[in-house]
Amino acid sequence: KYILITGCDTGFGNMAAKVFDKKGFRVFASCLTETGAKELKAVTSKQLQTVLLDVRDSDSVKKVAAWVKAEVQSEGLWGLVNNAGIMGPSAPTDWLDIEHFREPIEVNLIGLINVTINMLPLIKKAKGRIVNVSSVGGRLAFSGGGYFPSKFGVEGFNDSLRRDMKAFGVKVCCIQPGLF
Repeated sequence: KYILITGCDTGFGNMAAKVFDKKGFRVFASCLTETGAKELKAVTSKQLQTVLLDVRDSDSVKKVAAWVKAEVQSEGLWGLVNNAGIMGPSAPTDWLDIEHFREPIEVNLIGLINVTINMLPLIKKAKGRIVNVSSVGGRLAFSGGGYFPSKFGVEGFNDSLRRDMKAFGVKVCCIQPGLF
């Protein structure tokens, strides 16, 4: 079974890629940097494939979607883990400007939606599942900045996507890690 995981340079994505690889899944681990991809490839099986992906860049997302489609062919994509994310500055709102909001929203929400939309035909083909990584910050905002609005958005998108995909046999869930 094939799984695409975003944000595999470090953290949860990196750990998930290693775990799914050890369990025998065909992992497509997307990394933002060549360094992250090389380091992950060095400690995983030959079966795991890394790919560079910037979820903020629609051309990058479309290119990776075409590559995944060619790899999975008629089998489809069994799993998508939307993990790529950033924190961004967190401070009282009047200390921030719009760019402090824009970047986390572009990565954490718009990027996640874009990857999902581009992978949905492959997920539906396999009657697969989608795991969206949100945060406890998707339920409770601790301060200003773009992180919390982006994660609240992930929660809303996840809920509507879950309802949309039920008829197609696609499972959609959201996880909300705490501080780590």
